[in-house]
Amino acid sequence: MKSFETRHELVELPEVDPTFRLDVRYATSDNFIGRAVYTEARAFLQKPAAEALLRVHRSLLPHGYGLLIFDGYRPWSVTKIFWDETPEEKRIFVANPESGSIHNRGCAIDLGLHDLETGLEVEMPSAFDEMTERSYANYPGGTSESRQARDLLRSSMEAQGYEGIKFEWWHFNFKGWRDYPVLNLAFHEIEPALQTV
Repeated sequence: MKSFETRHELVELPEVDPTFRLDVRYATSDNFIGRAVYTEARAFLQKPAAEALLRVHRSLLPHGYGLLIFDGYRPWSVTKIFWDETPEEKRIFVANPESGSIHNRGCAIDLGLHDLETGLEVEMPSAFDEMTERSYANYPGGTSESRQARDLLRSSMEAQGYEGIKFEWWHFNFKGWRDYPVLNLAFHEIEPALQTV
């Protein structure tokens, strides 16, 4: 049985700013494994990562966009489910549970944009969780508008200390993630721990 640390600085994103919009896909069947793996639609990040995300969010407002959060901190047990249920040829899109994921450390975020005027999700070159080359951060296809939105998201995230990855336009890692341990806390277990931070 793998053992896990419990120390953290996880904060719930709507408590950082209630205008963060959540669309936590892993609390629904609208995801790549087709079933809910979270019992609650909640999103957490380590405090420094959440503060940087707030700066990103505010920088996008003049462009008419807000952040649409698909996933943040993810318990290790969910990373294991993803690995076990993903065909080998698609595993470039999921983290190996042997080393854990940066999501497990509370320093990775999956997100897109929503239009502040219409409230609709902004089109990107691929859907979230689409396991094809259209999901690649440098995919040249799709509409020019979708590529511009993807590139604006990326540049805005990078300006605040996040780094994108090659295979998923929606995934960003916060600098300093190595300072945090892999966690396996269920969402309902996080609140009591927050009181001790």
